[in-house]
Amino acid sequence: MLSERIKAATKNGHQNLEKQVVYRLKAIENNLDYADLLKFFFSYFETLEQQIANNIPASLEPYFRVRRSAKDIAKDIAVLGADLADLPQAFLPIIENKNQAIGALYVLEGSIMGGPYIVKMLQKQGIETGFNFFQGYGEQSAEKWAKFTKIINTEVAEEKDIEEAIASAHNTFEQFSNTFTNTINA
Repeated sequence: MLSERIKAATKNGHQNLEKQVVYRLKAIENNLDYADLLKFFFSYFETLEQQIANNIPASLEPYFRVRRSAKDIAKDIAVLGADLADLPQAFLPIIENKNQAIGALYVLEGSIMGGPYIVKMLQKQGIETGFNFFQGYGEQSAEKWAKFTKIINTEVAEEKDIEEAIASAHNTFEQFSNTFTNTINA
């Protein structure tokens, strides 16, 4: 199944990105620091979501329309007393077809599962608001994730398509890491 293969194939990329995010989370001292972190997420998600939307298969359109998105990040940034000025540059994977879109969306949707841990870290540091994005779907997160993985496992079943989706997921993690470091690895 695609979801299991992506998870296994992108383990290192996921861990590298997670380390960068946790490092930045530990440095947060106030709402504006948190808003600055969210700007990286907004810059990346907003531009990548546009590319995904242009290539999403019909089977995922209803899910994609109501999912947690960059709009939720923008709300959090505003609640924290900041705005969308001075966004960091986003480095993006190439999304030209449904397999690449699904691979990239896997990474974006998978980030929901780590959101509650991020909220707990932030609360321990005295942050009390701006959690629309990281709360994901709340108590329905696991159910939504199961629905999402069922769709993508059905949509991408041929080996060449699976390999393309995995490569896209790997590149999505890598480019998100590049966005945080503001560099492209040659």
